[in-house]
Amino acid sequence: MWGNPRLLNLAAGFLAGVALLALSAGALNLLLRSEMFPLRSIELTAPAQHLTREQVEAAVRGRLAGNFFAVEVATVRAAVEALPWVRRAAVRRVWPDRLEVTVEEHVPLARWGDGELVNTHGERFAGRTDTALPLFVGPPGAEGEVARQYLRFAAAVAPLGTALERVVLTPRFAWQLRLANGLHLMLGRDADQADARLRRFVAIYPSVEKKKQHEYVDLRYPNGFALRLPDSRS
Repeated sequence: MWGNPRLLNLAAGFLAGVALLALSAGALNLLLRSEMFPLRSIELTAPAQHLTREQVEAAVRGRLAGNFFAVEVATVRAAVEALPWVRRAAVRRVWPDRLEVTVEEHVPLARWGDGELVNTHGERFAGRTDTALPLFVGPPGAEGEVARQYLRFAAAVAPLGTALERVVLTPRFAWQLRLANGLHLMLGRDADQADARLRRFVAIYPSVEKKKQHEYVDLRYPNGFALRLPDSRS
């Protein structure tokens, strides 16, 4: 080897590369540990309806270990996305001393059960709001299906001039509705058939309503429906 210039050059190059790599690693370690580049602020890029900069700062407090270069952006993003009204978040460093946070908030579509909300993507989240929203009830994991069917059912009952205030998917996967005027509708299990039955009923309901106010309508019959009056309860 010692008499082979080519091998000597290769060995020298290898050793120089190892030395450079070690120096670079040492320099990077010093940079990450340095107090010369402190992280001074966190900034929301746009106003949020349900979120403040103070809430973001409180969520990430304790996760900002190190300086501007050392902070783990993924850890900060996860902490922000854990906030109730945040659907997605993006975090980036802005030289020389700032983190910039961009959030996509949940847009509430309905209430789910007793204490949660469903957003316009059919996703359940743990937000709180005083806004009047329809109520969804259904098996765990059915949020997306209930949200999709709500939009179809709401469009179907719109000609009646009353809002759809409750959508229920029972444990047997049957659909039930309640309108703001107090009318209860039982539609059956098949979602497409339920939508078709509902539209047929809406088309003739004004003439039925003129005769007498009803409380329950059972639309599960193939060629008609059954009505129940408010005073017919047992």
